Parts: sequence; structure tokens; C-alpha cells
Amino acid sequence: MIATAVGNELAKTRRLRTGWVAAAMCLAAAVLALYTIVSSPGLSTQDVGAWNALLAGLSLGIPLVSPLLLAVLASRLVDVEHQGNGWLLQSTAGLTPGMVCRAKLAALGLVVTASTLGTVVLTLLLGRVLVGITAPVPLGRFAGFAGCVLVVNLAVLALHVLLSARVDNQLVSLGVGALGSVVAVFSQGLPAAAAHLTPWGYYALAKAADYQGGTFAASRVSYPSVLALGAVVGVLFTLVTARFDRQEA
Repeated sequence: MIATAVGNELAKTRRLRTGWVAAAMCLAAAVLALYTIVSSPGLSTQDVGAWNALLAGLSLGIPLVSPLLLAVLASRLVDVEHQGNGWLLQSTAGLTPGMVCRAKLAALGLVVTASTLGTVVLTLLLGRVLVGITAPVPLGRFAGFAGCVLVVNLAVLALHVLLSARVDNQLVSLGVGALGSVVAVFSQGLPAAAAHLTPWGYYALAKAADYQGGTFAASRVSYPSVLALGAVVGVLFTLVTARFDRQEA
């Protein structure tokens, strides 16, 4: 039954043009990463510092773009149930509100996963083809960054699905998403302890490169913290949706 529910949600994402929103997120973050190269004319394309510059650009571009667009994705898909009394209709088919939320997260998670990984791959290709970076690609750091950002994106997405299911007003979710973008960007300059205080702060903990000492250099990624965020949000999402299961639609 859950597989059928996920399929239904994927069909809804197509009708809502979710792919265009995800593509916009992918392209915007990649362009912001390239801007880092353009605004640093002294970088040599034969040096690994050019790749660090792209990573630094992604580390800023994704937190700037993702929170708001994740809010848009979640609120639009969940609002379908609010507007069309879908919670009740789906419950008559045996799908509880909690199951519907889990199906929506699974469907949107596929879209967000493709978009996040596509952003990193697109940036690599643009760096090699458009910018002409000839230095060896630090694939390990790009892969680690992609994995961490994906975990943070999915965690933020899960929280927005819960918020949108609980509050029948898209503006609330969009407002929280806009605030999240601001917090995510400002967290880049905060101490690590402060970045742990909000879900959006974990984008700063996933930062793989930064401008240090007059050049772009690799940063230490906080893998344990990011994994802890994923685990905590996963447990929270399971508990809250289980509570939804016991409520009437």
C-alpha cells in the first residue's frame, strides 16, 4: 500500500511542476558557485584552489537557495490535501495521515536527492568544461560534501512536511523557509556550537571549503554532527507521523 501511495505522490509532483522548482534550485546553486570563480580572477585553473573555490561557492549557494525552495516543495504537495479534503479521502482508502506524510517525504526525497546530487555534478562539469579547471578533481571532498548536504536537505524537507501538514497555510511554511535561508547563510560565520542550534545551521557544518588566509582552502566537515541531525530528525518524523496515524483525518 505504501508503494502505491508513493507512486500517487510522485504523480502529484509532476502535476505541480515540482521538477521545475528542483531544477531551479540546482541551477541557482551552480551559478552561485561559478560566481565565486568569476569574482576571484587571480585563481589558477591548474591549481586545486580553483576546485576549492567552487566548493566554497556551493557551500554558500546551497544554503542560500535550498531552505526556501524545500519549503515550496513541501508546502505545495501537502497543501493539495488541505485544499481538496484529501486527508479524509485517503483515509477512506486505508491511508492514514501519517502514512500520507511518509509517502510525501519519500516522493519529494527522490526529487531532492536527484536535485542535490545533480547540483554537485553540474558544478563539476561546468568547472571542467566552462571554466577550464585542469587540476585533479578532489572527488572525495566533493562526495563528502554532497552526502552531508543531502542529509541536511532531507532533514529540512522532513520538518517542512510536518509543518505543512500541521498548519493549513502555505505562507507559514514559506516564511519559515525564508527565515531558514537567512539563518543558514549567517551560520557560516558563527561558531560551530551556535550552528548546532538550528537545522539550517548544519549547512555551515557541511561546508567543505572556505576563504582562508587569502586563498580558498579545504574546511573540516562535521560528519558526526550531520549524521546526528539526520538520525534525530528521522526519529522525530517517525514519532510525529505515528501520532498522526492515531488522529482522525
